[in-house]
Amino acid sequence: MNFRSWIKKTRVGRIVWRVVIGIIGGGVTVAGGVALIGPGPGVLIVLAGLGILATEFAWAGEVMMHTKRIAAKAAERTGMKPWVKYFLISGGAVVSIITIYVFYGR
Repeated sequence: MNFRSWIKKTRVGRIVWRVVIGIIGGGVTVAGGVALIGPGPGVLIVLAGLGILATEFAWAGEVMMHTKRIAAKAAERTGMKPWVKYFLISGGAVVSIITIYVFYGR
């Protein structure tokens, strides 16, 4: 039996679980909202937060799908070729990995 099943055995456990998931998912979603106007991959962070919330709340799954559709339309409007997008994403991942290694790999 995993931890999630164990904690959700009782009514109080289910409520506590939903509150914890709500706090974590809400925090990640808010951080994504801040990253939308600041530096960072805001849409991806918002989708991650909504994905966390969607594990317990049905409305979050619907909002997540709507956000994905909006992001896909915005990506289409950029007019970039797919290989350019993939190059930028992989370059960002490489820079992130190197940065993490430099600061925390020692």
